[in-house]
Amino acid sequence: MLSRVADSIYWMSRYVERAENVARFIQVNLQLMLESAEGQGQQWLPLVNTTGDHEEFEKRYGAATQENVIQFLTFDPDNTNSIISCLRGARENARTVREIISSEMWLHLNQFYLMVNSAATTKDLGSAYEFFNDVKLASHLFTGITDATMTHGEGWHFCRLGRKLERADKTSRILDVKYFILLRSVEDVGTPLDDVQWAAVLRSASAFEMYRKRLGRISPKGVVEFLLLDRDFPRAVHFCVLAARDSLHAISGTPLGTFRFAPERLLGQLCSDLSYASVDQIVNEGLHEYVDALQSKMNQIGAGIHETFFAFRTLQAPKKPAKLSGQ
Repeated sequence: MLSRVADSIYWMSRYVERAENVARFIQVNLQLMLESAEGQGQQWLPLVNTTGDHEEFEKRYGAATQENVIQFLTFDPDNTNSIISCLRGARENARTVREIISSEMWLHLNQFYLMVNSAATTKDLGSAYEFFNDVKLASHLFTGITDATMTHGEGWHFCRLGRKLERADKTSRILDVKYFILLRSVEDVGTPLDDVQWAAVLRSASAFEMYRKRLGRISPKGVVEFLLLDRDFPRAVHFCVLAARDSLHAISGTPLGTFRFAPERLLGQLCSDLSYASVDQIVNEGLHEYVDALQSKMNQIGAGIHETFFAFRTLQAPKKPAKLSGQ
């Protein structure tokens, strides 16, 4: 597969997943506003922190009001991480590889983009909660169409690789930001408000019901363990990096447990670290520090994938042999 084709498929998938995660965070926050009348103004800035764009937001918008944050994260064309920008990028990447992806994928992605673009043009969300739910469901549908209509070869594995790395990154970010915000309010620990907030963290990853079935009562350590270390839940970081590792090895042809390229080694090490990690150790040594290191590793993996599979390399002309003295 040509590197430009693989690059387009990889980023098409990452952009769709990124748009879904932004919609997911906003939707949960809207619900949280209804359940908690206290501290509403403090609930929107963490969403901007989750995407890592707080400096740009503060420079251009100032106060982190509900209206400003939703505009910035949803419809701002100059914000590269907004929903509209992500879908525009996904659509453009899909357009360049229409001969590789299925027609059903292209048609749905095009409709997805036009739906959000129409809302951006008219500035009419209708019911904001329902709009973001539609964005989330459209992303789910795109993933289902991809799995059902695209041959599970190299192209599909690049698609899954991008989606899983993006998902792992966003799950770790929302956990890091929310954990820090919630633990600052010591007086709320163990109160009904505390339970509502931690339930919101789980809902941000569509993990609330599966968590309750697995662990029952909500607790900070339980949430951290489930979203970071669970091997079976599809939005947990551990599950995502295991799937990304499998797709990367399917692309390279390198057997599992060995490596030929830097990202294979880095992903293998990250999977091992998560397999043997203890939630008590993570929390005691500092969740923020652990997640920060985790995100640095995933950034290195992303850079390694780009360098190994996508980067343009200029062929060097062979050097002329040096002349022997006296010639």
